Amino acid sequence: MSLYDWDFSAPTPSGMGDHDVPMLSDRLAGRRVALLVTGGIAAMKTPELARGLRRHGAQVVAFASPDALRYVGREALEWATLGPVVTGLTWAAEHLSDAAPFDAYLVAPATHGTIAKMAHGIGDTVVTSALISALGRMEQGRAQVLVAPTMHGTMHNAQLLDNSRRLAAQGVRFVAPRDAYGKHNLPSTETICIAVGRALSCSALAGKRIMVTAGPTPVPVDGVRRIVNRFRGRLGARVAEELIWRGAEAELILGDGAWRPNTPLPLTITRTYDAYRDTVVARAGEGLFAGVFSAGVADYRPRHPVEGKITSGQPSLTLELEPTEKVIDLACAAGPMMHCVAFKYLEGVSEDELIRVAAKRLGRAGLVVATRGEDTAGTEQRALMVTAQAVQPVADKRAIAAAIADHLESLAASGAAAGTTAAEAAE
Repeated sequence: MSLYDWDFSAPTPSGMGDHDVPMLSDRLAGRRVALLVTGGIAAMKTPELARGLRRHGAQVVAFASPDALRYVGREALEWATLGPVVTGLTWAAEHLSDAAPFDAYLVAPATHGTIAKMAHGIGDTVVTSALISALGRMEQGRAQVLVAPTMHGTMHNAQLLDNSRRLAAQGVRFVAPRDAYGKHNLPSTETICIAVGRALSCSALAGKRIMVTAGPTPVPVDGVRRIVNRFRGRLGARVAEELIWRGAEAELILGDGAWRPNTPLPLTITRTYDAYRDTVVARAGEGLFAGVFSAGVADYRPRHPVEGKITSGQPSLTLELEPTEKVIDLACAAGPMMHCVAFKYLEGVSEDELIRVAAKRLGRAGLVVATRGEDTAGTEQRALMVTAQAVQPVADKRAIAAAIADHLESLAASGAAAGTTAAEAAE
């Protein structure tokens, strides 16, 4: 039987109910989001968007205009949000949300007409009436308003730009559309969820430029072959994701290890050690708030890589290797005001020895994340967060990423200078 033929077996049993969603995080836990659905064809995707927000812990209430319900079923939205869809103005004044205020209002999809009505205070449907109240709450600092525009390319005109810029000047956040087929399309569900999280973030890291390095840094043997280690950059991707959710302008610089993160985030792939080195040093020289150096950087490279391809079938092959430069040192020299988080990985040593070796990096690096090979299995990982004041064990990649972000957040909140530890900054 082929991969494409059903063998009539039953689905694997699950404890999840029909309306449940698999939780990805609790980053939106306790947050109420009004999903305002307007009359664009992309409205058909909004049940999945509602469930995506719920996967991060949000409570979602859908508002739908009459035109929106031409493209998405009321029952589908109710199934996805676990509640009734608000479709009209009633005595309960749902559009004002006084009884249960919303933290964020998300217009998705946002049509050309809806954006124009928002900009000029027109409330002729339940959605646009809710938006009048939403803009007032936003001006009072009580809510965030986000817009995900979707429309045909011919509608990208001066009126759209004028209205959008007017709203942006008031504080409305516009989610970048996905550009395809001559249209502004709804971006991925996760992209929109992250945009909501960033809008609601109160972190001191908001707007801070941070570089996160991850993955291997291959060194060429010839034009075809290369030496590469087993690290793929999953922890670094977790760190970048955590920083982005908190509002930082984080970039993941990933060495080429044939793995790519699923989370949408700013990503630069470096194919070789040399490309990695040059990219990292250049970024550091641009004036970053912080650098998180989790990449598994090559310690050696062939002294004389071969042009073209080494002929196969030889009885033996000898490679002369030479040490590579310490990229973290080059980066710190290029960005002397950059806060640094270093990593140290060892195998076959005690925790005490690991801590002793990791502590040697303290000074220019305020935090060293130390890991032993025996504490890493597949996607699981345990690390020691080593600072000048304490050693904190942390298990699980997500928790390690959060601990790193907490450290940098403390530095940002205190305005500490590079080389200062989080504990010193708090004093």
